[in-house]
This record gives sequence, structure tokens and C-alpha cells, in this order.
Amino acid sequence: MWTKILDVFVTHLFRKGDFSLTYPDGTTRRYGNGGTPSAAITLHDPALPRKIIMSPELAVGEAYMDGTLTIVDDDLRSFLTLAVSNMAAQGKPWFHRPLDIYRQLSRYINQFNPAKRARANVAHHYDLSGELYDLFLDEDRQYSCAYFARPDMTLEQAQAAKKRHIADKLLLKPGMRVLDIGCGWGGMALTLARDYGAEVVGVTLSKEQHALASRRAAEAGLSDKVKFHLMDYRSVTGTFDRIVSVGMFEHVGVPHYREYFRTVHDLLAEDGVALIHTIGQTDEPGATNPWILKYIFPGGYCPSLSEATRAIEVNALHTCDIEVWRLHYAETLRHWYDRFMANIDRVRELYDDRFCRMWRYYLIACEATFRHNSQVVFQFQLSRQQDAVPLTRDYLYSEDAAKELRHAAE
Repeated sequence: MWTKILDVFVTHLFRKGDFSLTYPDGTTRRYGNGGTPSAAITLHDPALPRKIIMSPELAVGEAYMDGTLTIVDDDLRSFLTLAVSNMAAQGKPWFHRPLDIYRQLSRYINQFNPAKRARANVAHHYDLSGELYDLFLDEDRQYSCAYFARPDMTLEQAQAAKKRHIADKLLLKPGMRVLDIGCGWGGMALTLARDYGAEVVGVTLSKEQHALASRRAAEAGLSDKVKFHLMDYRSVTGTFDRIVSVGMFEHVGVPHYREYFRTVHDLLAEDGVALIHTIGQTDEPGATNPWILKYIFPGGYCPSLSEATRAIEVNALHTCDIEVWRLHYAETLRHWYDRFMANIDRVRELYDDRFCRMWRYYLIACEATFRHNSQVVFQFQLSRQQDAVPLTRDYLYSEDAAKELRHAAE
């Protein structure tokens, strides 16, 4: 029975490209219009048809990790490109709607992130071996979307351009007090202090990130200008001229959106400016991929534009600018994947084959989602006063700013 239902599901889904599926009983069937890309997989576990029907994303990801689903030539990129692009075009069949409704209803439980749970969620991903991140990130350990102002930029150049673009939007002046919410390994905070003369307070819930960021500040001679704290953003007190948050809002959770922006409002000076950089989706509100939720980012969620702006507008914050980055993260992830694969033998020494398959799946699946589905990056520029920033974007693209961007790309 489950094999027949899976056949209906796959027939509905794979209408473009060339997809070959070998079932656990040895039967092979082909789907699609015979175009590109093409992929061929084999299911080795008789329980997989039922598992895939019940939760396709979770079951397929787990089966690849465990080796009960194999791909011809291990061509994971072609398979995920085929799957994601077809799912974006067709959506799931009607009989899968009750499961999607359940996921929608349960997302508030999955995304309920009080301080203690938020700390555990952060540790799950960011307190892995520090060496792991050195194997695929840029030298500054920027673990967020880079800004490819030119398509031929290296990863280091594009990450430097990202920091420059954000700093320009913050309209920094020497001596300004800046709060970095979710400061990671400290790269953004150190850049704002070193290059712009800001005094920065960075907060993170990751012990590994806090230790390395503090060490980097000391080694750079910036300990007097940059302070990193192991604490929840909701516990921060004081007033800041600028607030920046890069790649952290994805971990807040919908139940806490109003609380987050209320905190931003309360900590921001009357004439202050905040820049919130987050992954988002151009589609309507949804639920996090269950495989990502279980194995990569527990408690995580990428908001629709309407979800974020609804929380902003009820907290007396003016939305001065919203910028949407399309495909920049797909290119970033491609760079990360190439570096990861170049160092995969070392990753295997740190962990094991299953971990390597999990991270290959994670990096390629995310790239495919940014490249072929509705995933983007939003940058919200916020203030408490309407005139806190210039009335046009000209200040971002002046000759001086263009020179600085070129310099960052060199």
C-alpha cells in the first residue's frame, strides 16, 4: 500500500527533469519529462515508503544520513536540485495537507524559546568543534550570508563587502555605542570597533563563540573597545546608539517576535538606528523543515516578511528601509560546500561518516532552497525617529562608499 501511495506522491512531485526511483522490492520507475537535471536513487529499507509519505523532508534526510537511501554516483546536488525545484513548482499533493496543517499548528511549540531552551538550541549547533568552522568559513568566521557585489568575488571579499554594507546602513560615527545581538565569533563587532571607532557590546549564548570572540578582541588589542558577554539578549540593559543583529533573528521564534523588537526599541537611543539581517521567505508563513529542525537548527524559523513587519510595527519602530538579497546566500553556501568538501577527510576525523553526510545534505539542501525556492535574506533598517537616517539611499552609493566597497573587494 505504501509503495503505491509513494508512487502517486512522486508522480505528482517530479514533473520536470529525469528522476529514477528504485523501491525496496527492486522495482524501478522513472518520473518527470526526461529533461535536466537527472537523478537516480535507491531505497533499501522497506519502511521508507511509509516514512517518506508521513514526513518527506525528515525521512529522506535521515535515510541519506543512515545510508538506507543511496544516490547514483552520490550526486546529492542533482537530486536535491531536482526535488526542491519541483516541490517549489508543484507543492505537495492534497493528501499531505493534514500533515502540513499539523506542522503549522505545532510550530509555536517548536519555536517557543525562553532563555534556557534558547541556550540549549544554540549549543546544539554553535558549540561544535571550533575547528569544524575553520574548515569551511572565511578567515573572519562570518557564518551568515555574504554580499557578492561582483560575481567574481572570493568568499573573503564578499564577507568583507557584507560588513561594509551593514556598517554603512548603521551610519556609524567614532565613539558610538553599539550592541551586537548574536555576535557569533566576534567578526562584526571587531570590524565596527577597529574600522569605525565604535564601542561595541556583543552578546551570545554560545560558550565556544564567547571564548573565541573574547580571545580575538584581546589579540587585536581591542578589549577596551569591544566587550563580549555570555548572555541572552533579553537580559541586556542600557542604551545604545546603534544595534546590529546578523543571522540571529532566525533563532528567535515566532512566539518571541514582539518581545524581540520590543527589546530592540527599549535598548535603542531615541535617535538610534538598528539593522536586523535575517534569512526569510518571500512566501506566506510556514513551518521549518523538520529535518533542519531536528538535526541542524532546533527552534529555528525563517520568517515571512509579513510576520516580521507585524512585530516591528506594534513596537513603535519606524521601518526606514527593507532590502532583499536574492541568491547571495546560494553563492555563499556554494563556497562553504566547496571548502567543506576540500577538508572532508579532516571533518571525518573530527566526527564520522554520518556527520559528513549530514552536513553535505545541510549545505546543499540550503543552497538549493535559496536558489530554487522562496528563501532570501531580509535587512530591516529600523529607528525610533523617522528622520534618524537620510531620506534616500544615496549615502550608500556615494563615490566614497563605492571606493570603500572596491577596497573591501581587493
